[in-house]
Amino acid sequence: MEKGHEMYMNRSNANMNSFKGTKEPQHLSPRLQTKRTSVITNKVIKYEDVYDLLQKIPAGKVSTYGDLAKALGNPSASRIIGRILGKNPNPVQVPCHRIVMSNGKLGGYMHGIEIKKELLKKEGITFVNETTVCNFKNIRFYPQNSKTKVKN
Repeated sequence: MEKGHEMYMNRSNANMNSFKGTKEPQHLSPRLQTKRTSVITNKVIKYEDVYDLLQKIPAGKVSTYGDLAKALGNPSASRIIGRILGKNPNPVQVPCHRIVMSNGKLGGYMHGIEIKKELLKKEGITFVNETTVCNFKNIRFYPQNSKTKVKN
């Protein structure tokens, strides 16, 4: 993964179906670019930061897209987190299968939901039905980013 690869969320792309790693528009002055980013989002989400945070989630535990976004200082960036996880170049070392939806349902996975479910079962996680994690509140892990101090 290229160093410094970032995703910005702004008004022009917040509701689009496709988020792209893009810099702020070049026609804005540097002062406005910084202000625009900090007003609309709390923090830029970097791929590397997401992947580092994922590696802190222990086997047998799950976290949510929102938990990752909160830990990275941008609580409204759950969808961006999902997009980043969908591009995970190494799902074996970076365990994105441990991320579920806020209601305990599995959500998506780059290799299919059945593979995600099997990986979680191997880690000791059980399911209430086909797609909902059993004892979700008890096995939920709240990651902490060493760069961003956030209370859960």
